[in-house]
Amino acid sequence: MNIKSFKTLIFITLSAQAMAQDAPVAPPTRWTNELQTGINLNQSSFSDNWTAGGVNSVAVGLFLNGKANYKHDKHEWTNELQLQYGNVQNKGQSMRKTADRIFFESKYSYKISDKWALFASANFMSQFDAGFAYFKLKDSTGKEFGEEKSRRISGLMAPAYLTEALGLEYKPVSYFSAQLGLGALRHTFVLDETLYTIPGNDSTVQYGVKRGDNIRNQAVFQFVANFDKEIMKNVTLKARYMALADYEKLNNQGVVQRLDASITAKVNKYINVNLSTVLLYDFDQSKDWQYSQVLALGILYTIKNTP
Repeated sequence: MNIKSFKTLIFITLSAQAMAQDAPVAPPTRWTNELQTGINLNQSSFSDNWTAGGVNSVAVGLFLNGKANYKHDKHEWTNELQLQYGNVQNKGQSMRKTADRIFFESKYSYKISDKWALFASANFMSQFDAGFAYFKLKDSTGKEFGEEKSRRISGLMAPAYLTEALGLEYKPVSYFSAQLGLGALRHTFVLDETLYTIPGNDSTVQYGVKRGDNIRNQAVFQFVANFDKEIMKNVTLKARYMALADYEKLNNQGVVQRLDASITAKVNKYINVNLSTVLLYDFDQSKDWQYSQVLALGILYTIKNTP
């Protein structure tokens, strides 16, 4: 190699290094996004001579969970969407719901110390489809007779709940937080007027909303606690507890309480087992506690990015 070629090679190498050093570097993203979607399937069948008894059934559930979180310096903005819908078909019965949920929450927080922050939030809850109560007629002795009947008791935006809150948030670790909504407004919607007319019992109030109003506004105290952590390898526990107290009715009515909890175990990248439960006490819906529980094997697909 002659001197001229050697100089040319040195020039090209130094130029490439300079260009590499001067090339703009994309700033790190401050967003953490995650999208989960999937389907849960349950099926059982029995021969006509199955002596242990049983009912042929097919259950299908669809779900979509999304998160979009922004974090920078003392600012944090979290957004979460949960959509669930499922049906079961038992032999000899009409199609019935096993899951139906619309949930969206958006929360902005500003840290004032290592563990405390000021926050403002809004969350919305409702359902997609009509809900029915199933029953049989009873004779004078209380014995049921005849075919099973159904009565519509809920639906889309009947009820629906929108809550806005301002207050303090305590977050000692990344997987747990507690919010004290000292100033909160809760709006209850019942947009289906047919719910106010029940055969044999005309009701003027549904879910706390008077007939003809369609919406009820309340000033409430809100407490929310969230837990979301992988408690062992491939097993995640997620729970959300909410309590609401109407400032005007603290002396004569209870506190609305709701606990949503689920344990998800990953079998592999796409298969998971999920056990979920809901405990609810709302005196505008029932004087007793309500609960639901679902165990499902499903296909899960996840897309996510992290900073």
